[in-house]
Amino acid sequence: MLWPKAVKDRLKTGNDREIVHSYPYRSACPSTVWADLIADATDDLFFGGFTSYFLWTQAPALPDALRRKTQSGCRVRFLLGSPDGEVTRQREEIEDVTLTVSTRIRMTLEQLDKMGEVEGLEVRFSAPVDAMNHVSLSVFRFDDEALVTPHLARLVGHDSPLLHLRRCDDRGMFSRFMEHSEELWSRGVPAAGADAVAP
Repeated sequence: MLWPKAVKDRLKTGNDREIVHSYPYRSACPSTVWADLIADATDDLFFGGFTSYFLWTQAPALPDALRRKTQSGCRVRFLLGSPDGEVTRQREEIEDVTLTVSTRIRMTLEQLDKMGEVEGLEVRFSAPVDAMNHVSLSVFRFDDEALVTPHLARLVGHDSPLLHLRRCDDRGMFSRFMEHSEELWSRGVPAAGADAVAP
């Protein structure tokens, strides 16, 4: 009685309190959101896109930002798909675009390689057994916030929807997605061992 229905409809009271914003397309999320989340993170940056190549266009001076983060004690991790993996090849056939999945992964690897040795920065390929689960869901963590993209059918990442989440408790959507990404990370193969994940 104290809260009219119109007010209740605008207040988030359940698990949806963790949804900061939703976007029908990943490309609709402003680059300032990515840049601000990276800048504000102090403990844990996790980039769990299968290719993650677009990050260098979303966050200005990303290599410098990542170096500053690691130097201040922030853990920085990239979980990528194997450019030579069977799931990567299958996804390329599904998407059928000029900028192939393996090319996009190699673009990310090239950018990371240009950074040289950076203590505190880790790069892994998802294990072959996890590749299908990885390619269908991208999770990017910034301490207690995350950007999550479930990939739709034949669409490339920028045409799939995106959720901006913020942790409210340990039983919500944020934690569910973090458990998923940590499980994939735990079985990942160091990117230096590319031959180990080739089909």
